[in-house]
Amino acid sequence: MFDCHMHSTVSYDGHNTPAEMAAAAAAAGLKEICFTDHLDYDEFQPREKTAFRAEDYTRAYAGLRVPGVTIRLGAEVGLTDWNRQEVSRDLKLRHYDFVLGSIHYVDGLDIYLPPFWQGKTVPEAERRYFETMLECVRLHDDFDVLAHLTYISKVRAHPARRLVPPEEYREIVDEILKVLVAKGKGMEINTSGVDRVGDFLPGEAYLRRFRELGGEIVTVGSDAHTADRVGQYVPRALELLKEIFGCVCTFADRKPIFHKL
Repeated sequence: MFDCHMHSTVSYDGHNTPAEMAAAAAAAGLKEICFTDHLDYDEFQPREKTAFRAEDYTRAYAGLRVPGVTIRLGAEVGLTDWNRQEVSRDLKLRHYDFVLGSIHYVDGLDIYLPPFWQGKTVPEAERRYFETMLECVRLHDDFDVLAHLTYISKVRAHPARRLVPPEEYREIVDEILKVLVAKGKGMEINTSGVDRVGDFLPGEAYLRRFRELGGEIVTVGSDAHTADRVGQYVPRALELLKEIFGCVCTFADRKPIFHKL
């Protein structure tokens, strides 16, 4: 049982302390977790609004131990078309076991909020999201796994939340997955969509396509921002990964560890 995507109060949008999140992991029967607090980059807001300071991160997790639970420390990095040097600089400030790469901003706008959606149809917004994702995975190398491929499905401002139909964006999603495979990067199965839009982010069709194209590295994460969501739906996700990949990965020192399922 693993959860490689969770946020404590070190993230600007986290609600529980590292100790509370780790205790919840133990109570949920998890044997390994990774904290992936936000390093996001917004051109129009001060850094402290979207990203932690390395020294605050180090202080918050110093000495954190929970019997029976391996605790790894990572980051969720927001990838944009302009921040490659900034990401490289920030990731050098301390050691991380694992780095998730995420797309939260498109054309300078947070896709979670209404301004991004204004003047766009849902298909137009989704396509622009995937176009930006393809550009970013081509540009960036300093991440290990692409987080929640279909994150746009669950965002608060989505005018009609829906699962992103794989057939509508097959060509561009295939290109994204091919880049990940060519670079030796992984993909995440994020469980936070189950009770938001009814499926994992991404769902089974995307995972099977990643495997068909040669993908091997897959991690699972709840994306918990509160203690009650730690490990949520992870057993169900592991069953799906067992069928498709036969294993799941965790990371230590930025290297994948394969766990047979």
